[in-house]
Amino acid sequence: MTAQTRQPATKICALLSDVDGSLVSDDKKLTADAKSAVARLHENGIIFSLISSRPPRGLRKLIETLEISAPVAGFNGGALTGPDLTPIAEHVLPPQTARRAIALLDAHKVEVWIFSGADWLVRDLGGAYVGLEQRTVEFPPTRVDAFERAFESSAKIVGVSEDFKLLDHCEEELRAALGTQASVSRSQAYYLDITHPLANKGDAMSEIAKLLGAPAAEIAVIGDGANDVAMFERSGLAIAMGNAAPQVQARADFVTASNRDNGFAKAVERFILNRVGDGPAGERQ
Repeated sequence: MTAQTRQPATKICALLSDVDGSLVSDDKKLTADAKSAVARLHENGIIFSLISSRPPRGLRKLIETLEISAPVAGFNGGALTGPDLTPIAEHVLPPQTARRAIALLDAHKVEVWIFSGADWLVRDLGGAYVGLEQRTVEFPPTRVDAFERAFESSAKIVGVSEDFKLLDHCEEELRAALGTQASVSRSQAYYLDITHPLANKGDAMSEIAKLLGAPAAEIAVIGDGANDVAMFERSGLAIAMGNAAPQVQARADFVTASNRDNGFAKAVERFILNRVGDGPAGERQ
């Protein structure tokens, strides 16, 4: 799929959004304009839901605030739940894959986190980005000396580093080493996510579409990260944030403003709501 050859949909029945870098601001806040935009979607009969790298537990407040009634996906699709967080489907890494991924990250001295069940496991409570993640997901990590007990239930492994070039190298190496055994993608410049092969935002979008009984061609998606491209490819309408990297923007149908400039709300108004009643389709910006 390319932005030049793909024809965007003209009818939209649902919008699925990434969270960090898209729906919320850099300080992880939901702006008044974003809340209003979602309310307008509800008023116009357009379903709204979330596909995020966050754990489902870290989506609870957003679900409640935005009155989401559709299934949501956490862990990039590794955990599909109802709006009350009742599990619908879960994809965890095979134990040997989890072990291999962690060994590779350890070899490069990259900090490792594991999300297992409802728990977030870390070796160092004072490690890089731990405080940021705790503010984001709104629950604390659990410190462990070793990860072995979580190998049977690892929904997401995260390589964390302030050295973005090192994570670039690890991303390439992990993809080569794990092949089809895992999905490897960046959710942020400082986070490298390793999940089950079916735990990607493209498969998550398809699963939510099935649960909604909606054709993928009538579903719009919005995101800012490399991990969002998988859902761009399967949607009827793909919107990239203005803060997305150029290569991510190039894979979308439209580009909105950044998350620092209410890009989510602007996208809803310009590219979603103006289609209601067969209105104009908007222009790529």
